[in-house]
Amino acid sequence: MKIRVPATSANLGPGFDSCGIALNRYLVVEVMEESSAWSVTHNLSEEIPSDENNLLIVTALKVVPHLRPHRLKMTTDIPIARGLGSSSSVIVAGIELANRLAHLNLSEMDKVTLAARFEGHPDNVAPAICGDFVVASIQDGATSYVKYYFPDCGFIAYISNEQLLTEDSRKVLPHEMPFAEAVKASSIANVMVASIFKGNLELAGKMMEQDHFHEPYRRKLIPHFNEIRKISHEEGGYGCFLSGAGPTVMIMAPLSKCDTITHRLRQLDTNAAVEFLQLDREGTQVF
Repeated sequence: MKIRVPATSANLGPGFDSCGIALNRYLVVEVMEESSAWSVTHNLSEEIPSDENNLLIVTALKVVPHLRPHRLKMTTDIPIARGLGSSSSVIVAGIELANRLAHLNLSEMDKVTLAARFEGHPDNVAPAICGDFVVASIQDGATSYVKYYFPDCGFIAYISNEQLLTEDSRKVLPHEMPFAEAVKASSIANVMVASIFKGNLELAGKMMEQDHFHEPYRRKLIPHFNEIRKISHEEGGYGCFLSGAGPTVMIMAPLSKCDTITHRLRQLDTNAAVEFLQLDREGTQVF
């Protein structure tokens, strides 16, 4: 059995802790034979545990504490701590691992609810489970979400070589926001979501760049952020936004513009990766 979970990009500018898309980079977990103890063979750094302390196993055992140990193989092409949902993909895979091994028959809602509880917010885990574009919220412990078909376009990810952990990126955010500022920020997010539903990516991209919730505070932590947005404007991108907590910066663009934008971004820093990505419509899959 193999479990495949897509990468994600969260927030999309003003959709802070609420909006996210699934993208075509993947974590794959291959479930091997039963064993006397958990073991996880992976292609990640030596700092990532290979036993029951691996986040994959920790998550699975939160769902089913007495799950029988197995030998697992985990591979991923999702960059770690770069704002593309690497930890969320592992949490989602851990829930699916418990679901399959314990024959729980969890519904999609069950999985999203568990994942959001474990992760703390739903904007990465929900699209990783559902695929495509998801708007989600947690209120009084209850998770609500809507999946919608995101209009066809391309995404270019400028992935800095420097890691930026979510907890570090959250430290720069304010604890409070004036009422008038909150109303303005909320209205921008509402228009962004509505424009996506209408298929108006020009307006959606414009709203993505007017976030008041997090980008103004995090921008100083992100290498080349202003230059990347300038390139997007000059080359006809729909919008440029910080992916998750960063440091990845994402450009949403017409497919016809993606090659030119990608070429220009690669001139900024030879140590950074620039990748053309597309939407994953299916979410988590089991083979």
